[in-house]
Amino acid sequence: MSGFSADWLDLREGADHRARSVELRDAVGAMFEARSHVEIVDLACGAGSNLRGLASVLPASQRWRLVDHDLALLEAARSRLAAWGDRVESRVPFVILHNGRRILVEFRLADLASGAEAALDGRIDLVTAAAFFDLVSPDWIARFARALATRGVPLYAALTYDGDERWTPAHAQDAAMLAAFHAHQGRDKGFGPAAGPRAATILREALEAQGYLVSRAASPWRLGADDAPLIDALADGAAQAVLQTGLSPAETIGDWRAQRRSACRIGHVDLLARPPSGAR
Repeated sequence: MSGFSADWLDLREGADHRARSVELRDAVGAMFEARSHVEIVDLACGAGSNLRGLASVLPASQRWRLVDHDLALLEAARSRLAAWGDRVESRVPFVILHNGRRILVEFRLADLASGAEAALDGRIDLVTAAAFFDLVSPDWIARFARALATRGVPLYAALTYDGDERWTPAHAQDAAMLAAFHAHQGRDKGFGPAAGPRAATILREALEAQGYLVSRAASPWRLGADDAPLIDALADGAAQAVLQTGLSPAETIGDWRAQRRSACRIGHVDLLARPPSGAR
């Protein structure tokens, strides 16, 4: 799988948390409101942002299994969670206290390229992932949906890129640049040709084919002056990706990049999939 740095994940975390659909996040919490404890698996966890974005709506006792292929990111998750918590109760096992919640965290190093099954052992009440499914292939998603259905477990997938981008000010090459960027997104990220902007639809259809009830909500980034470092990083990344495709001249890319400083809206979709009634 193509890697992401902890610095990039830190830079985007605030925008991610603002963008999440409050309705779907609260619906996740409502699923477990009668419970005192919940067990969660977070796929491709990065530096632990998904835990920090979701823990507040879950029961007072939580056990998270953070799964990633990158040991450096798992170590970043550990250090950032320690700083985020009100107190570290234990280092081994790793337990933090935060906002009245006791959160036990397992850090699991695993390459998910061949499938998620290796991360889905033992007791699981919820599987979650953020900004992940657009990186994997349609075939991977189909296998994942079958594995999830076998276990009868719900899924909360946040911040899947949907391909909608609106930059300010507008540029004559916006459409061409976006088309080239999407072509780059479809390249293999280690899971086969990536689903890219089609991922949320492919994931919904795969889960519905397994009998899941799927709810979706928009979760776009709306970035302005306060997000200048993130806007710069996004524009740089898009320009570099388009350059790699050879679909636009370097001069055009450079002119487009020079004007990408003010604001943008980057589309994402959140998804909550509940298993068929009586599946568990």
